[in-house]
Formats: sequence, structure tokens, C-alpha cells
Amino acid sequence: MDNLHNINIERSILSSIIFNPTLFEEVSAKLKATDFYLPSHRHIFAAMITCEREELPIDEEFLKKVLSREGNFDEGALLDILSTNPLLAIKAYTEEIKDKAVKRELVALTGTINDTAIEKDLPAREAVDIVQQELYQIMQESGEKEFRESPEMSHATLEHIKEMKARGNTMITGLDVGFYNLNRLTTGFNNGDFVVIAARPSMGKTAFCLNIAGHCLDENKGVAIFSLEMPAEQLMLRMLSAKTSIPLQNLKIGNMEDDEWTRLSDAIDEFSRKKFFVNDQGNINIHQVRAQLRKLKMKHPEISLCVIDYLQLMTGSSGGKERHLEVSEISRGLKLLARELNMPIVALSQLNRSLESRDDKRPMLSDLRESGAIEQDADIILFVYRGDIYKEREEKEREEKAKRDGKEYKSTFVKRPIEDAEILVGKNRNGPIGTVDVVFHKSYTKFVDKMDGAEQSYSFSKIEIS
Repeated sequence: MDNLHNINIERSILSSIIFNPTLFEEVSAKLKATDFYLPSHRHIFAAMITCEREELPIDEEFLKKVLSREGNFDEGALLDILSTNPLLAIKAYTEEIKDKAVKRELVALTGTINDTAIEKDLPAREAVDIVQQELYQIMQESGEKEFRESPEMSHATLEHIKEMKARGNTMITGLDVGFYNLNRLTTGFNNGDFVVIAARPSMGKTAFCLNIAGHCLDENKGVAIFSLEMPAEQLMLRMLSAKTSIPLQNLKIGNMEDDEWTRLSDAIDEFSRKKFFVNDQGNINIHQVRAQLRKLKMKHPEISLCVIDYLQLMTGSSGGKERHLEVSEISRGLKLLARELNMPIVALSQLNRSLESRDDKRPMLSDLRESGAIEQDADIILFVYRGDIYKEREEKEREEKAKRDGKEYKSTFVKRPIEDAEILVGKNRNGPIGTVDVVFHKSYTKFVDKMDGAEQSYSFSKIEIS
């Protein structure tokens, strides 16, 4: 266990701070008191933090005063530090202490595994959740990044501009989502983006998201979906219907003509060659999503999009929290994961029922459930809106009222196989907001662009992710 600590380096760092207090900020930016191995060293560094906070000099006299006040004064330990030569270059030694502290935390984690799995005999799933949470905490604390300097940032920005130029001045800088005007507003879903697609039930948010996923697969990008609401087979049926233009209801019961069976067979062959992954276990928390997506991305670096259907069905790291705090943990975790894996993560979200009481039922940001955290963390928020759903509902209410009043009522509403729909860009951190007109093919659960009064599918060629 000697390789998990170095007492001499700890003494040298503390000595360096006492002889040159200006070093404290640099050291405290990387280390915390518990990163020191000896308890006496932890107490002395904690006393340094107290002196800094109380605007006291970090010297021998005031350290003695703070340590005595807290009952942690060890004269021998302080004398050992004062008799140690200070370091000229402190950065490498600070990193060495941090490295050993992380290793000790990992060793301690093995004790947690033994305690949760054997001693406490917790269910396997609960034990895994606890271990994943502690491991993630260790990774977060050990992965601190410093400021990026101007020369490096300038060079990286220039390389990005050159890459965009090489693409032929296309408006897309990220993942082509398959909708021309949505691409135009958002420049595609960019790496590190946390995208929220929200709607009231039955508006088609899952269908819209699957259409985006299908387009990514057509572009030979990998896609991962966490489906908390429906099994993988139902997702595949929807994607096959949109791909083949075979009505979903016919697919479900196998009622197809010979040419449709041929199209279905070709589509299934094509899907089987794609990097497409679905987790449909139905109940998953943020730590499980993190662990599984990291593992999948490591094994298949070509994964370019992750979809979670839907956010409100996820749970936080532990039960018992107030729901808005749990949602805050989830949304922040997904945003950080998108940045860590350098890919867009799309989460579907339900909307509050309150919008149903408005005359104009087009959603807005305040309609998001637990909207504070989601609205803050998301880079892009899209709302799916189909006006015909409300028109049909209102028509039924009028008809029922007429029946109750003993009056005849002739409905003027006509169900259409193809409906006008809108994708409302409610938030766009790096661009404009607006409305994208699309049409929805109900039989195929398929959205397509609406341009000049006619729908069309739009795709860009030779698009790569930066």
C-alpha cells in the first residue's frame, strides 16, 4: 500500500505553502484536505483553507491558532513540515498527491462493493447504483480541467472553420436531422448538445425523434436509444413503417401485398447492417444511462446520437428526493454526458396539462414539466404541435354537447391522412428560434418537410460530424 501515499511530498507541499503563501491558490484548485494521507496533514491543509476564508495569513502562528481552536494541533507534525525544504516547482507534486488520493478512493470503493453486496445484502440493482454513483463522483473530482489558453483555442477554431469550408459551405455544422428548415435554424444537432423534444401526449414526439434517428442511420451514423415507454420491437415497427411507407397497422398484423413484403425485407436487411442499439428495460436511472452509454461509445465510437424516451420516466441516483431536484440531477447529468462523450443527446419530455386551458395551445418553455432545470440545461428545445388533434377534440365535445341537448349536429371536421404540423424551436442556445412547418403522415408515423405547400424529404450528401 506504500504506492498509495507519499508522506515526504505531502510535507513538501505544505511547507512550500507556508514559506510562499501565494502558492495556496494553485494547490487548493487541485487538492482538497482529504487528498492528504496523514490525518495531521489533512488538518493542517484544512486550517490553511480556514485562514484563507477568514483572510488570515497562512503562517506558523495563525495555523497553530486555527488548529488549536479546532482541537487538531499536533506540534510534532507542524515542526516536521517547517523543517522540510520547500519545492521550487509544485505542479508535478500536486498532481502526484491527487493521483494517489484517487487510487486510495478506488481501493476504498472495493470496500463499498463488499459492504453493499455481501454485508448489507442489498439487491444487486441497488448495489450497482450505489457503486456507480461513487465511481462517478471519483471521476468527476479527478477530472478537473484548467483554462484553455488563447493559442490552443485560436488554432482549434481555425481548424474548425477550415473543416466547415471543406464541406462546401454547408449550413450544417453538426448532425443532419433530416429536416431542411430545422437544420437551417439549428445548424444540426452539434456535438455536446443536450436537446429536448417536448409535446403533449399523442402529438408524435416519439415518431419525430425516430424519424431523426432513421435519417442518421441512413447517413451511416450510429444511434443508441433508451426506450423507457415501449419495447424495442414497437420502435422497430414504427421505423420500418416510416422507412417503407407501409401503414403501421398493416405491419403489426402482417397484412401486406407482395411488393410490400419485398420492401419490408429490404428494409430489415438494411437495418440489420446499421449500428443501432436499443435499451428497453423500462426503468433506468441517470447513473445507469451514463455507465451503459460510456461503455457502448467506447466499443462503437461511431455512435453519433443518443435518444432517451422519455425524461420524466427516468429516476435520479437515489429515491426520496423531491421530484424537481431529481429532474434537475437528471437534466444536468445528461448535459454533462453529452459534453463528455462529444455527441448530441436527445431527451423527450412531457408537457404540463395547463396549456390545454389556453386558446392558443402551442407550447412554450413554461409548459415543460419541472421546466426550470430542463430549460436551463438544454441547448435546444423543440416542441411538436399538431393542431388537428385539438380541432378533432373540440369537434367531439360540440357533438356530445348537442346530443345531451337533444339537438342534431353535423360535424364539419374531416380526418386527414396527412396533417399539417409544426416544430417550434423554443430555445436555441447558439442560434435563432422560430417555427418549422412539416407534415405528418399518420399511417406511417412519419414527419417530412413542408416546402412551398408540398411535403418533401430533404437530405444533404457528404455530411460528417465535426
